[in-house]
Order: sequence, then C-alpha cells, then structure tokens
Amino acid sequence: MGAVVGTLTMQTKTRRLSRDKADDDLEMTTVCHRPEGLDQLEALTNFNKRELQVLYRGFKNECPSGIVSEETFKQIYAQFFPHGDASTYAHYLFNAFDTAHSGSIKFEDFVTALSILLRGSITEKLQWTFNLYDINRDGYINKEEMTDIVRAIYDMMGKYTYPVLKNEAPKQHVEAFFLKMDKNRDGVVTLDEFILSCQEDENIMRSLQLFENVI
Repeated sequence: MGAVVGTLTMQTKTRRLSRDKADDDLEMTTVCHRPEGLDQLEALTNFNKRELQVLYRGFKNECPSGIVSEETFKQIYAQFFPHGDASTYAHYLFNAFDTAHSGSIKFEDFVTALSILLRGSITEKLQWTFNLYDINRDGYINKEEMTDIVRAIYDMMGKYTYPVLKNEAPKQHVEAFFLKMDKNRDGVVTLDEFILSCQEDENIMRSLQLFENVI
C-alpha cells in the first residue's frame, strides 16, 4: 500500500506548480473521465485545492485516461516489488480502492482513500484497513481471509526477504493475529475487536502515522 501511496504523492510533490486554476480546469477536461470539481473534492477530503491539483497531475501522469483498470494497477504496483509476485495483494488493494465495485479506480476513488490513509482519524484508518482484510465484505475477518492476505504479502515480498521466511510463517502469523484480535474467541474478528486491539498496540499506532506528512 505504502509503495503506491508514497510513489504517487512523492512524485507529484516534486513537480513545480506553474499553471493557474484555468489551466488546471482545462487539464481536467482532456481525459476520458473527468473528476469531480475541486470544490467538491476539497469538501469530501482532507486536502486543499492546491494539494488536489498536485495529486491530480501525478495521477494523470500514471493514468492518462483518468481511469485505472485492475491490470494497470497491478502493473504499477509490481514495479516496487521486483523480487516477488505482488499481483494477489494488488488485487485485494484494488478492491479496497474500488468502493463502487465498478472494476476501475477513478481519481475520486484514489484521492478519497488517500485522504483517509494520510489525514484520516485513527478510527477511519483502521476501518479502511479492516475493509481491506474483510475480503468477502461480510463484516468479519476470518482465518481463511487473513491467511489469503498474509500469503499475498509474503508472495509480494519474495524469496529475498531477510530473514528468510519459513513455509509455516503465514500460518504462525495468522494464529498470532487471531490470538491478539479475537477477543471473545469465536473464530472471527469484528471491526470493534480490530480497532480495540490495534489501539492497544503501540507499533501499529506508530505505523498509522508514517505517511501523515508525505504531502
């Protein structure tokens, strides 16, 4: 997740803003999909207009049509994990961005999720992460879903991970996850259990603040 977020935001941060608002509006009319207006996006996110303009230029640079298909998303994401297979994790991440289940990610989808991950409250960030792990969208994280997520992460990191991961590592990771998160030992993790457990973990709390000052 951090790779795509960090790359798009850091790439756009280094670009000089030399055009005025009229030019920005003109840019938004030359793509296949025209995003919502800046005023509306500013109201829906935690970004100001200038930040949205920077993010839009970076998004359009990667996706000139204004729409990202899952295949394109996987290709972009794979660039940051050359020694592993990021396709499965990218699939889950794509679905988390594609909240309308349209099969594509528009700028609005991207910037809304980015707003949560960078500027959202702790609860909003944890809710977004929970939804990423809740693959079947039933409101619970079960061991099968968590195993799929963990295996996808291990596949993404590849065989060059240090220290070298053992074959049983994903299962051990999932068991540790449920030991921490499944408070009532019913075999599934609810949103409330997930949020409470994460808030009790200092390392998780610190990790949620890593990208707050990216833009």
